Amino acid sequence: MLKRYTIYRGSRPVHDPLPFGVRKDTRKHTKHPLRPTPELVEAYLASPTEAAWRRFRSGYRALLQARFANDRARFDELAALAADNDVHLGCSCPTRKNPRVERCHTYLALQFMKTHYPSLDVELPKTDR
Repeated sequence: MLKRYTIYRGSRPVHDPLPFGVRKDTRKHTKHPLRPTPELVEAYLASPTEAAWRRFRSGYRALLQARFANDRARFDELAALAADNDVHLGCSCPTRKNPRVERCHTYLALQFMKTHYPSLDVELPKTDR
């Protein structure tokens, strides 16, 4: 199964323990194939409006498509790992600047993986909307 989890700075809240399984940090500063670029993240967080979200979503999806076309093996490896294990994609969202989990790159990454690997068990986070 492939799903997401929240990475916290400092102590982890008691109500949100670390998930069991394989955890992958996919934040902008990592080398993970699902990471967004710092420029995409910074542009969105500078003014997290609806229009900025649409630009982030479009740019991030294009980035994933390009990475998938250029280095599919890394995506295939992640899908194979998630076929046999619980794999959790980590990010710091939700945050004060970005309180909506459905506006996190991990949400889009999970959608991307589900589209490209339809037999993969992918769990999208529950949203308030």
